[in-house]
Parts: sequence; structure tokens; C-alpha cells
Amino acid sequence: MLQHAVRWSRNTAKQWVANAGLLGSGITPTGSEIAPALPVTALAAAEGVLSMEHVAVVAEVMKALPAECEQTVVGLAREHDPVALRAMGRKLVYALLQDDPEPRDAEPVRQVNQHVMRWKGDQLEIRATLDKVTGAKYEALMDPLAKPRPTTAEEGPDPRSRAEREGDALAELVDLMLRADQLPEHGGEPVTLTVTMRYEDLADRLGQGMLDNGERVPVEQVRQLACSAGIIPLILGERSRPMDIGRKTRSFPAGIRRVLVARDKGCTFPGCGRPPKQCDAHHIRHWANGGDTSVKNAVLLCRHHHTLIHQSEWEVKMVHEIPTFYAPSWLDPDRKPRRNVINAVA
Repeated sequence: MLQHAVRWSRNTAKQWVANAGLLGSGITPTGSEIAPALPVTALAAAEGVLSMEHVAVVAEVMKALPAECEQTVVGLAREHDPVALRAMGRKLVYALLQDDPEPRDAEPVRQVNQHVMRWKGDQLEIRATLDKVTGAKYEALMDPLAKPRPTTAEEGPDPRSRAEREGDALAELVDLMLRADQLPEHGGEPVTLTVTMRYEDLADRLGQGMLDNGERVPVEQVRQLACSAGIIPLILGERSRPMDIGRKTRSFPAGIRRVLVARDKGCTFPGCGRPPKQCDAHHIRHWANGGDTSVKNAVLLCRHHHTLIHQSEWEVKMVHEIPTFYAPSWLDPDRKPRRNVINAVA
């Protein structure tokens, strides 16, 4: 009735009905009055000082407390918002009941980690539910990666929302895992992402590559992947039939990466302070254009600036064996050389 009469959502209507059951008095068949389940809360709600959310939180907290504590809880509700009230209620419950003997309740239901993936168009939607310990570990991994990028003269403050920063942090976490020494195997080989496209298109920056799930990605993203990927040449004959497959070669072996870490000390983009473990090795001259896999042809870049170099007019060159960057002409008509002085002195 409430849904149709006042156009409330089902959840809102259910909450109001539940609150009414807690705050309303009643009459027995013999004419006796039944007091509200939460009498102090009912009086405060009648004064108009408690919202629907306040009443719901008071009821939640009082499930674990004796009736004489209602006055204290309602007093907190008069002064604080529902979120703060819930936190204070938990502390109050702990303070009053911490010396009680452990209850002999049934064994708690084991928390189950759940993870659901579903493609929507060209994006993968992820939904996960983690137990407390795993959730805390996940937060600890995500928090440093999701911090706003420091303000720089070139880019200004970080324009991303928190949701965007956490999404990019998850992408960085994936990259960190792919660079780990030990990974689970799939089909007898380390986890592998396959991208197929014509070499001529890759070299000329044309067209798209196709992932092994059938999705297509722009050529610039393929070139970015190729900077730090294992490359397996595959020669196709008529009707795209495989004719010959080469041996996998890693673009930047561990030895070269160690030298880059010692030289660059982190992301080389001006103003960036990301550490080496959060960086990719980037070919200055792409291997598809004849660039070799060497220290002189490589720089360390964090995920954000690696993407920026591949998908914008920013350029990087080695000048006197120092990574040097040049902004797009619309940003700096003179295209003055810029260097990272943060990691240079680290």
C-alpha cells in the first residue's frame, strides 16, 4: 500500500513498516495497552529528532544490549549521524559485554569468497565478496595503488574519481601479478594472454588486435602490451592456417630489468614518483619498428605514463643516457626537454 500510495521504493516501505512495529504501541483484546518495543526511541522519533535510518540503527544496536541501555543509545542518536551511531553502538556493546562468558551459539557459517566475471560489450564487469581477512589484505594491496597521483606542472592534479582510481589500481595489481616470479599455470604453461594481428599493421599502427576471447583492442594498446610481453611469432598461411610458430622470447629479461631499476629508480616521467615494482619496461623505439631490447632503448614507466606515451603525443628519448621527455606541441610549443628529478636524486 505504501509503495503505491506515496510512491516509495519497496525497501523504503519495508523499513517504515518495520520501524512502526518497533515504535508503535498496541492494545490487547482485553483493552490493556502494550508499550512500544523501543519506548525511548519512540518518544524521540515523535519529537522529530530521529530519522528513519537512526531508528533502524538503534534497533540493530539494541538487539545486543539490555533494555536499560536504550536511553544511552538514543542520546548518541540525537547527536550523531547513523553511520557514526552504528560504530559507537558496536563499541558500547563490546565495552559492556567483553567480560561476559563466551556464548555457546552455533558455529558461525563459514565465510565464502565469491568472484563473478561477466563481459558487457568491450568491458569486463567484476563483482566480488571477500571474507574479513581476505578483504583486509585486498584493501592493503589496493590503497597505495589507488592514491591520487601527485600534482605536477605537466598534468596538474589527479582528475580521476575514487572509483576510477581504484579501477586503475586493480589494473596495476594485475600487472604486478603478471610480473611475479610464480604464477599458476594454464594448460601446462604460465598464464598467457594471446593477441593476434598482422605484423605490418602493428608496425604501421593500423587496425586492431584480437584477444583469444574474440574481443578486439586498438593497435596502440597492443603496442603497449608488446613492450613487456612474451612474444611468440606465428606465421599464418592461406585462410589464416598456422604454418610455423617460433619460440617465445621475453622482451625484457630479468638482467636488463635489474639494470633499468638501478638506473631509473622508478617511473622516469617528469614529476612521477612511482617505484620500480609498479613500472613496466618501455621500448623507446618500438620493437615492431626495429627497436632492440636493450638498456639504451628502454625506460621504466608506471602504468599511467606508459599508457600516456603510447596513446598521446608525448615522446621520450635518451639524451646523454638520461631519459628525456618532450610534451605535445599544444602543451609546450617549444617542446623543451623535461626530466624526472624526483627519482634521479632518490
